[in-house]
Amino acid sequence: MNALKRLRNTSLIFAAAALLICSTAAFTQEVEPGTTKEAILVHGAWADGSSWSKVIPLLEQRGFHVVAVQLPLTSLANDVATVRRAIALETGPVLLVAHSCGGVVITEAGNDPKVSGLVYISAYAPDAGESAFTLNTLAPASPASNQITKGAEGFLKLNTEGILADFAQDLPLRERTTLLATQGPISASALGASVSTSAWRTKPSWFIIASRDRTIEPQLEELEAKRMNAVTTTADSCHVVMLSQPELVANVIVRASHALDSDRQ
Repeated sequence: MNALKRLRNTSLIFAAAALLICSTAAFTQEVEPGTTKEAILVHGAWADGSSWSKVIPLLEQRGFHVVAVQLPLTSLANDVATVRRAIALETGPVLLVAHSCGGVVITEAGNDPKVSGLVYISAYAPDAGESAFTLNTLAPASPASNQITKGAEGFLKLNTEGILADFAQDLPLRERTTLLATQGPISASALGASVSTSAWRTKPSWFIIASRDRTIEPQLEELEAKRMNAVTTTADSCHVVMLSQPELVANVIVRASHALDSDRQ
């Protein structure tokens, strides 16, 4: 009886091992050589890390290790510190990806030597001495700027109209109402804080312009991408491109990774 049990247990172990090997092989086939990289995703104002929920699985299928940070949105210094802690935990070269106000954060945090490149998605990309507020003066006011409400201790939120019509108008109503319920208020001081050193001055950069953006003016995004000399893609999208067109966003990140790998070879 004991011999029979041992034989049965041994068979189960071999079967499990075979299943694991087959599963690993199947997953490995989806990973393109040279594209595996550490990607840190940085959300913006009126959002949180879940705004990357559609992009994360697409990147993981392509062999990326992905971290979506949760910014406190209390100050630029605190947000930058959050991203720097995430960078410190990674072992290889890091690709920083940011949406909206997260672009200000990676412009500062991206000076870390581990960071090999920057991807901006309908984002602010300030130069040294600039802030999100000062960048807004370079283009006409966006429709969403009229839908901001100021609450206790100087924190800003988008009202219902701002989220539904100007922030995420491409999305199904259920997704828009979820964004409304989960939006992260941001400190006005965070939006007014200036960057000391712009990482895009020394790091390769990519930019996705949202042509129907009603939160950051597309005109401003075009100006930023041009002066950065960024590899630019234009998406027929609202502000939250990573939710309206996640495949496009993932593809830009993968192409950025390929380009960085080619530069290192």
